[in-house]
Amino acid sequence: MILKKLLLILACLSAMGVAMAQEPDDEFVADEQDEEGIGPDEQQIPNFLPEAIDTVDTDDKFVKIVLYNNKTWDYVDMGRPVIDDTDMDTLFWNNNIHSYKEVSLSDLPDEIDLMLVDSTHAFCAPVTGRITSKYSFRKGRNHNGTDIKLEVGDPVRAAFDGKVRVSEYTKRTGGYGNLIVLRHANGLETYYAHLSARNVQVGELVKAGEIIGKGGNTGRSTGSHLHFEVRYHGQSFDPERLVDFQTGALRDTLYTIKKHYFSIYSHYGLTDEQSLAESQHKTYKIKSGDTLSGIAHKNGTTVSILCKLNGIKPTTVLRVGRTIFVR
Repeated sequence: MILKKLLLILACLSAMGVAMAQEPDDEFVADEQDEEGIGPDEQQIPNFLPEAIDTVDTDDKFVKIVLYNNKTWDYVDMGRPVIDDTDMDTLFWNNNIHSYKEVSLSDLPDEIDLMLVDSTHAFCAPVTGRITSKYSFRKGRNHNGTDIKLEVGDPVRAAFDGKVRVSEYTKRTGGYGNLIVLRHANGLETYYAHLSARNVQVGELVKAGEIIGKGGNTGRSTGSHLHFEVRYHGQSFDPERLVDFQTGALRDTLYTIKKHYFSIYSHYGLTDEQSLAESQHKTYKIKSGDTLSGIAHKNGTTVSILCKLNGIKPTTVLRVGRTIFVR
């Protein structure tokens, strides 16, 4: 198909050759000799560079065929991402939604320095726009990412150079809907959820800024948006620590993650002292037969403290499965 399209375009250009040629201007008559004494036979004819008029895809998405207006063509390397993937597809590489299940928070150092971009690795905001829901504990469950408003069909781009680890449709991802997970060489993984279409497959290399899917409203979603997560070795943290989604700017090229940032209660805008204090929260999932006094006794606290932490009253009916703060 590629060769057929190329031959067809070249044939059209050939047929247009006469029309493309420039006719001499009847009103212009060259003097026998110009002001500097150069005769007509000695005048310089400018060399015009050919102009690109179209491109043709090849089997390699990083290589294009460029067609020029002088009926020539050439292969052009669009720039394959330079990724050290020595361990990328061997260390906890699988098709599970969440990898690194064998890595616990206690296994990670207190601080991690992440190089996000450099001279060979770029960044592009997956989308820009209004944030509709932040990284937070909400409705009795963790919301491990940032929701950014978009319209169905809007392009969604890879944030960093990487390799596709997951590209799955709704039935296999639960609440994520159509989902793409990219793994990056620095240990990060980025999640792109609720898509209406997926443009990439597992194992495929992608460049920052490449369109990997289209925005949608699939999975557990109440309106079209992109749910964007950032995880380091399986541990999520607030994406707004890295990206200003209003402007699309990366906040820094080198970012230091503190271990307490991995708490769902630690978010962008808090000081480190506030973040550390917030990360000390402890939760409890309500079971059948639980009472506030019983939960308080189990967790070494009081009913009044439980009510204050959760904004409830001693008479509030407890729903089985709901998570509440106990510290």
